[in-house]
This record gives sequence, C-alpha cells and structure tokens, in this order.
Amino acid sequence: MADLASWHRRLTDEGPASLPERLLLALLRLVATLFSGVTRLRAALYRRGWLRVYRAPVPVISVGNLAVGGTGKTPVTDYLVKLLLAQGRRVAVVSRGYGGSGVPGGGLVCAGEGPLVGPPAAGDEPYLLARRNPQALVLVNPRRSVAVAAAVAEHGAQVVILDDGFQHLAVARDLDIVLLDARRPLGNGYLLPAGRLREPVAALLRADLLLFTRHSGGPLPALPVKLPALACRHLLGPVAITLEGEERLLAGLAGQRAVAFAGIADPGGFFAALTAAGLTLVETLALPDHIHYDRQLLARLAAAAQHAELLITTEKDAVKLAGAAFAVPCYQVPLTIVFDDQERLAAILDNCLQGKEVA
Repeated sequence: MADLASWHRRLTDEGPASLPERLLLALLRLVATLFSGVTRLRAALYRRGWLRVYRAPVPVISVGNLAVGGTGKTPVTDYLVKLLLAQGRRVAVVSRGYGGSGVPGGGLVCAGEGPLVGPPAAGDEPYLLARRNPQALVLVNPRRSVAVAAAVAEHGAQVVILDDGFQHLAVARDLDIVLLDARRPLGNGYLLPAGRLREPVAALLRADLLLFTRHSGGPLPALPVKLPALACRHLLGPVAITLEGEERLLAGLAGQRAVAFAGIADPGGFFAALTAAGLTLVETLALPDHIHYDRQLLARLAAAAQHAELLITTEKDAVKLAGAAFAVPCYQVPLTIVFDDQERLAAILDNCLQGKEVA
C-alpha cells in the first residue's frame, strides 16, 4: 500500500516515465474529469439548498484542504484549540474519526478531562488532539452535524472546530480555513485519481482564509483566486519523548544511528526534518497513513532496531505503540507550528467569534 501511494505521488508530481504510465495517466485524467463533474454537482446541490445544511447556534471553524496528502491539518487544529482554550472558551473538535472503529454513546472521545477511548476506536488524529488538549471536547461521528449538535446541547461547547471539514458541506461554518502546501499548493492541477485535488480549484471560492503550510519564506504562491492568506511552518519539537514518557533533547540524539518510521501522508518530509536535525538515518520505513501496528509490523521494527541505536517516529504513530517493547529506545517527536503573522490570525479568529467577516 505504501509503495502504491509512493508510486502515485511520483506519477502525479513528476509525470509518467514510460509509455504504459503515459497511457495510464491519460485514463486517470478521464476518470478525474468525471470526478470533477460529481463534486461540482454535489456542491451545487448544497449551495441551492437541495441538500440540507445544519447551522449550529455557536461559531463553527472548519480546517480542511483541497488536496490529499499531508498539508498539516492536525497541527493547525491543535494550534487553534490551544489558542481558544487559552481565551477561556469551551472548545469542541468534531471529526469523522477516520481509521477508528467508532465510539459508541454519542462518539465522545474527550469530555474535558483527557481521552476516554484509545486510538483504535477514536482514530489517530482525534485521540492525539484529545491527549494534547485534555480540557477540550473531542467527538467523532461520520454524521458530523449530529456530533456538532451534541457538543453544543449536551456538553456546552462555545465554539466548534471541524477537523478536515472543507468537503463536509452538510455543516455550515463561520470561518472556512483551507490549508495548501506552499511547496506545490495545487499539485499537478488534476483531481483524483490523476492528481491529488479533492475538488476543482474553483472550490476555493467557498473558503474564507487560505493557509499556506510548510512555507519557507518569500512571497506566497500565486493562485487563480484572490482570498485572504497566511503562512506557517511545521517544525520538529525540541524534545524527543520515549514511549514510556522520558524526555530528551532532540539535539542530543544527533549522530546516533536511527531507524525512522512513519505512517503519515508525507513520511518523506518527516525523514528529511530528522536528517536536518542531525540524526543519522540508517533506515527509513514509509508506512501507509493510519496504519495498524500488528505483530508482523512490530516484528519488522524490532528487526530493524538490531542495526541501530534508536527508533524514532511521529507522535501520531506513537499513540498506537502503547505496550510495544524494543531492544533500543523508541522516541516520538511532536510537531510544532509557527505562523508568520500570529497577530493577524488571532484577529481573524476574533472577527469570526464576533460574527464579523474576515479582513
């Protein structure tokens, strides 16, 4: 699965390398044209009121993206939750709970006192957000309007954040934030499966704010639509944490032989950041997003660890490794996020909470 995802990324980013790939890409572009028509029709049905849209009695902020594949929604959602909690607000995160088996009894993952269920039920991201923000509400439900209504009526939420909500048009939002990877915001310009776009570029006109992630400085990328825009960078946290909770400065691991593994949308970016931090990666394991760590995979990691001084992974992967034992330490490195203009972001959020338009 990881090999297929890597091949698809290479095909869509770099183009076909052979005649069979050129023929296949032509077929995929035909399918993408059909997919584009379906997404446009669906959006039109919601826009014209033929499909029902739920309007919550409190502000709703959506964090989503236009393209699949690792724009950094979870770190951005985490940042917003922390910012709103610091203002003394009762914050709820509502997610579909992708990758989880489901949470019975209303889908409550966190009621403000830490996670109530584990990653297998909640899904990786909802559990991680609950662990990082134990004072927040976190709910999962494929019918997110039901979870939003419950967050407000049953748990007193004052503001709701829709995680991965841009394409979820059944819930109205007061602030629609769309994340775009600054390195290549529109990919090759094609929709799935010929590219990585979930919707046509014109869908960005629904957004209130564009957020360019992984921005390395300089002017923001030019797009066919003109909307308010901000930029941010994702950085590795300064501290590496073992599965048992022991902390060590990441800089202190520089030069040690490490096996890095990650089941995220863009593992290559994580590996590159570790190398830039001075770690010597003797092996990297790029795993499928939301992967389940079964006995076979744990044995594979244990075998790889025999040739290294440590294992290192993402915080998202580490939450699924509780109880795992390896011959060498296994570290997790949290991601931190830095906005180029934090004051403007705070002002935009304040306008949203006061019912004003984004400036």
